[in-house]
Amino acid sequence: MGQITPPAVNIDTTTTEAQDIIVEKDETSEVKEIDTYASRFVPRKASLYSAVLPGAGQVYNKKYWKVPLIYGGFVALGFTVDFYNDNYKLLRRELFKTLEDPDYTSLYGDEERLRSSINSERRDRDFYMIMIGVLYLLQIADAHIDAHLKEFELNPDLQVSIEPSFENSPLMGYNAGLSIKIKF
Repeated sequence: MGQITPPAVNIDTTTTEAQDIIVEKDETSEVKEIDTYASRFVPRKASLYSAVLPGAGQVYNKKYWKVPLIYGGFVALGFTVDFYNDNYKLLRRELFKTLEDPDYTSLYGDEERLRSSINSERRDRDFYMIMIGVLYLLQIADAHIDAHLKEFELNPDLQVSIEPSFENSPLMGYNAGLSIKIKF
């Protein structure tokens, strides 16, 4: 048996005149206003707030718990950049002392080892500086996406559970494990 396909409906999109929809109101009809998050949380506004002041978009979205995580990330990355920058400067001073005074012996090794260590410290410092920029962009994206998801409703009947599972297979014998069950 084949599937019956209804004839295609062609809508005329070339007309420019507006058609008014007239609904007559009677005593039995009720008008209810729908309260939605979409009008309250604008993704562009959340992104702009986060771009101007990191964490402000999360405050706008009422996700206050994310603000300490964002600033904690910036502080941790800042301390890491400072640590590698201090080591970089120390090793550079040691290299210059080694080059200026042939009798000077550095605690950090010879010239070749110092140059290698300097390059490593500079590379690590630069990497963590890039990570600060990535964190900045991620917090903007988080604020934008979170504002979009405010209008998304979760099904109250959605349940996720992890349960033990047992299986008897003729090839493998008895198997035990965990199963994730999703009910909606």
